[in-house]
Amino acid sequence: MSMMSLRIPKSMYGDLKEIAEVEGISMNQFVTLAIAEKIASLNALHYLEKRAARGSREKLLAVLAKAPDAEPEEYDRL
Repeated sequence: MSMMSLRIPKSMYGDLKEIAEVEGISMNQFVTLAIAEKIASLNALHYLEKRAARGSREKLLAVLAKAPDAEPEEYDRL
């Protein structure tokens, strides 16, 4: 594991300490989870941007054209 020194405002430190206590975890665990969530969010965004770049309106319309022209079941109607 790596170590990192972190400086945060006193108000954030107080909030961090309080929330970690409520959650029943250490402040270190809370910060580690927050970082992991942010990384996962950015990775998902990057993945979706790459997928979107591969798509095209023409391909979408071609797939939709294959769908049958049928009325929805009664339970699916709006």
